[in-house]
Amino acid sequence: MLQYCEIVPVSNEALKLQQAYLNAEILHKKWEDDALHVALASVNVCDFIVSWNFRHIVNFRKIPLYNAINVLNGYQEIQIYSPLELEAGNED
Repeated sequence: MLQYCEIVPVSNEALKLQQAYLNAEILHKKWEDDALHVALASVNVCDFIVSWNFRHIVNFRKIPLYNAINVLNGYQEIQIYSPLELEAGNED
């Protein structure tokens, strides 16, 4: 799968956005790695995140909160999907 991925460094910009998610209590500090995942994708202008993490990332209550923090911090909204959603959209 690495041939289809871009590995990005953890930047100060991503750490700052991660902290904004934590400060907004979207996630507890215990789950800071999940907040960093979303922050890295947002800072690096990824088109979307695909994840099986339904508790902290692919969560219909949390996605609007991530996007609100993104907009408040000058980033674009990010689309977040489960692999099943992408598969369902690919049936044509």
